[in-house]
Amino acid sequence: MGWNLSVRKGDQVKVIAGRDKGKAGRVLSVDEQKQTCTVEHVNLLKRHTRPNPAKQIKGGIVEREGVISVSNVMVICPSCGKTTRVRRHHLADGSKVRSCHRCGTTLEH
Repeated sequence: MGWNLSVRKGDQVKVIAGRDKGKAGRVLSVDEQKQTCTVEHVNLLKRHTRPNPAKQIKGGIVEREGVISVSNVMVICPSCGKTTRVRRHHLADGSKVRSCHRCGTTLEH
C-alpha cells in the first residue's frame, strides 16, 4: 500500500511545526512507510562515536540530521517562493504531475 506524500527527495521545504519551526532546507530522504523525511540542516542530532582503527573511523561527537514527520514540513514553490500545498494533476498523455496550489506551476525536478 503506497502513500501519496506531498514531499519528495530534492524538494525545498520549510518546517512549520516543532523545535526547528521556521528553518528551511532540502529533503535528503523520504520514508513513505513511516511518513518521515530527513531535511538538510534540520533536527540536528549529536552522535557519540567510538574510534575504530580497523575502519579508519575517528572517535568523537558527530552531528547529523534526524528524521522529521512529513506533517511538520511544507513544500516551498521554486517559482513563487512561498510555502504551498501540493496538487496532483493528470496531463493529457496520462502522466501525473505535482503542482503548486498557489501559482499552478509544476514541481517536478
